[in-house]
Amino acid sequence: MRIVLLGPPGAGKGTQAERIVAARAVPHISTGDILRANVREGTELGATAKRYMDAGELVPDDVIVGMVGGRLDEPDAVSGFLLDGFPRTVPQARALEELVDGRGTPIDVVLRMVVDRDELVGRLTGRRTCGECGRVFHVEHRPPATEGACDDCGGALVQRDDDRDDVVVNRLEVYRTQTEPLERFYWERGLLRDVQATGTVDEVTDRALAALAAHDPGPAS
Repeated sequence: MRIVLLGPPGAGKGTQAERIVAARAVPHISTGDILRANVREGTELGATAKRYMDAGELVPDDVIVGMVGGRLDEPDAVSGFLLDGFPRTVPQARALEELVDGRGTPIDVVLRMVVDRDELVGRLTGRRTCGECGRVFHVEHRPPATEGACDDCGGALVQRDDDRDDVVVNRLEVYRTQTEPLERFYWERGLLRDVQATGTVDEVTDRALAALAAHDPGPAS
């Protein structure tokens, strides 16, 4: 099964991606990971991307799409994959559509993680990160045993700059303006499936897998 996973910051997309790929036996393909790998390995596309990154500019869509195409050609992605972090815009979605349709491997389903905006703000602004080891806590949902200190290493917990109230509101607005047209793009193609992403992690996973099973009732393997 070929899956695209959509979700705003704070929706728990990373956690659910790990669970979905384990259940469906497909690779988790993150554009961030692909970009870093190409830069690290010094590929032609990686060198091009690095020039833009070093200049503080966005990497052009055609470079990202080229990297995604290379990753989808690898043996583990032949029978399916989960794309996380791409596409983010309609032009990227069109480019992906041309890429996979040209290979005869069209996208099967797009899962949209749905969470109320106020819930997202609470999730993100309540996060606290250990300045030493990077472990993440939450003031309400996953508090440390000792306030302000990491359970693992005792390091001080801090609120990251991108988890501050004003930044969170802006991040969610940017996601909304970019993604609403993208969601319509996939809805018009009959591919969009909503997953309510509130409740326990297990409950959200069950809903996501049920959405996939409804689309493809065959065996997960």
